[in-house]
Amino acid sequence: MFSQLMPREGKFFELFDQHAERIAQGSRELVALMSNYADAAARQRGIEAIDAIEKAADRITHETVALLHKTFITPFDRDSIHQLISQMDDILDLIQDVAESAMLYDLQRVTPEAQQLAELNQMCCDRVRTAVGLLSSMENADAILRLCTEIDRLESDADRVMRSAMSRLFRDEADVRQLIKLKAIYELLEAVSDKCEDVANLIEGVVLENA
Repeated sequence: MFSQLMPREGKFFELFDQHAERIAQGSRELVALMSNYADAAARQRGIEAIDAIEKAADRITHETVALLHKTFITPFDRDSIHQLISQMDDILDLIQDVAESAMLYDLQRVTPEAQQLAELNQMCCDRVRTAVGLLSSMENADAILRLCTEIDRLESDADRVMRSAMSRLFRDEADVRQLIKLKAIYELLEAVSDKCEDVANLIEGVVLENA
């Protein structure tokens, strides 16, 4: 009777999958936002879409933490579960920060480098989603580890784009206000890939401990 009342372990993986899908959605919306930034109406729709996705992900995070408090036996280390869902949530928070900061700073245009960073972030987020989807079975360990390596490589690519973007910005941008705004946006975009790498490192640790 007692065992029937215990929450099922598999629910954690369902929640991870749901959250990871929101991450992928948010990254796609960010690419669309950066690609269609000159269209004010499309820009507003993109910002609203990202906000809605982030709120939905927050609800999944809260549900996961609540389940963690109620579950006696967890599929892997409790602290790792909490860190994983929290750091996944950080990815979407940063994506939302990019969109909202662009609006709050009244950014009038974006650069090819900003678009490229957004695209690299989407590639990172897609791989996070795939890796999380494989996490329910350690038979997928090799595939998960390969995805983590790919995320690490993409994060390095984002670093290089970021350095090049900053160099060009300080060399060529005459409008100081635009320089300050773009610098902040670049830093937030690069932070998304950094956080994806943090999630990949955590997933890698879980796999190595449990495979």
